[in-house]
Amino acid sequence: MKGARRYWVLLVVLAFVQAAGAMPAAGAPRVSSAQRPAGGRTIGIKLLDAPESRRADPRAHAYIIDHLAPGATIERRVEVTNESSTPLHVDVYAAAATIAQGKFTFAAQRTPDELTGWTSLDTADLELAASATARVHATIRVPRDAAAGERYGVIWAQTATGTDRSHTLTMLGRVGVRMYIDVGPGGEPPSDFTIERLYSTRARDGREEVRARIHNTGGRALDISGALSLSDGPAGLRAGPFSTAESGTTLAPGDRAEAVVPLDARLPDGPWTAALTLRSGLVERTTRATVTFPTTSGSAGTVAASAAQQGRFSTPVITGLSALVLVALCLPLSRFLRRRR
Repeated sequence: MKGARRYWVLLVVLAFVQAAGAMPAAGAPRVSSAQRPAGGRTIGIKLLDAPESRRADPRAHAYIIDHLAPGATIERRVEVTNESSTPLHVDVYAAAATIAQGKFTFAAQRTPDELTGWTSLDTADLELAASATARVHATIRVPRDAAAGERYGVIWAQTATGTDRSHTLTMLGRVGVRMYIDVGPGGEPPSDFTIERLYSTRARDGREEVRARIHNTGGRALDISGALSLSDGPAGLRAGPFSTAESGTTLAPGDRAEAVVPLDARLPDGPWTAALTLRSGLVERTTRATVTFPTTSGSAGTVAASAAQQGRFSTPVITGLSALVLVALCLPLSRFLRRRR
């Protein structure tokens, strides 16, 4: 029976490893980059809450992302930090946003929209001492007659420098937490995208770039990021990984746009084998192609046959595969124990 006990221990360990690997680690909350008003004063803001159902989604730890039924209410907390060495007055408010041409676009000043009308804050003014923090509670109440669809907005923290004898203009600096709120009955629409085309270019400043044409084929907005690796270059060179541009690519459902990976102008023209992996939250796609960079600025290079895309298994798929593996191992164990008896 000692062999059987060791077999059971192995199965328990395997089950634990499979279960741990099935749940991706949640990304750490990201702090929105602070803008610097005159005098070098800075503020920061970050989201403190994420839905339990999205704890594995790194986007949900940076932005307010949810799917709500008409009449539903959610509450979230944001933390505002005075990163300067002097006291600051900070205004907190919600303002409109849109997605257009592959960008999450902020509306001017305190422009309202439907989502901001649903959003209330427990305070609109903060007096922060040097290096101090404060928490603001946001409540989003969706009307019972709200139409289906996704809305966008931002919770802003803003500070200003007043005018004096040497400064005749008021300088504003603000940082914010994005809101992606989808409204509709039933479950949340799926998130998905495809990489339709991969090609190389040379920017007008001489830098080489790899660009990917992306199509949002799902029902939720996407924030696309990722990395590119180059291999099989001249004399067997390898390079990377290179990250996508910092400004990123945001796509509304059904939209198409380009993700750009800026490279070093000193790289040889190629040919190279390019492997590009893009992701938004838990959705990930990879494509490969042989690319050659053009020699003329502002032009596109040649691309040879892109490989088929590969998607990462979602958590339910991995869990199902793990269960099948365990069942397959348990069957011979059951027969072994019957024979021993």
